[in-house]
Amino acid sequence: MGYSSAQLSGYFCAMPRVRTQSGIRNANPRLAGFSLVEVLVVVMVLMVIAAIAIPNLVHGKMRANEASAVASVKTINTAEYMYNNAYPDVGYSSSLANLGSNGSTCETPTSTNACLIMDEALTSGIKSGYVFEIVGDGNKPTVTYTVSASPESAVSGRCSISSSQGGEVRISGPNASSGGGDKSVGASGNDGCE
Repeated sequence: MGYSSAQLSGYFCAMPRVRTQSGIRNANPRLAGFSLVEVLVVVMVLMVIAAIAIPNLVHGKMRANEASAVASVKTINTAEYMYNNAYPDVGYSSSLANLGSNGSTCETPTSTNACLIMDEALTSGIKSGYVFEIVGDGNKPTVTYTVSASPESAVSGRCSISSSQGGEVRISGPNASSGGGDKSVGASGNDGCE
């Protein structure tokens, strides 16, 4: 090529030397890996991040459950209105199961399987960490009802939701027994329920 060995040796000396397998094997074994302090610092940083993130995740899950409960109560109100129109001799349904399929195929709906709510979880009475219940007035036909949704545990939600045949959805906060009272959905207030 026309290059002398002196020119090539200068070129190769300018390049960094790559470690070979023997160079790695001969390294000081005490310097390999992480020290205990470094590992503990990393673990502590991860624990601080988890301590900040986990409560926010739990709070977000509770808010999602509460929003789902409000939507489910509205769905029950709509189904009750339709049930009352379809079965005026019965009035409003006093059972969530009657608003659903109640084990039928929904080919011929009746007052015990109206097939108005197709969500099996909701018609069973437990959905998204909330327990749902309908209470009728006991008359024939039933002219009033109350639907309520309360959290299964303190982790699934803080607010109780209720409604009646008027259709207004009310939320009771965690301090409702100490004078906090109920509020309508959309009303302002800072009792822990949005």
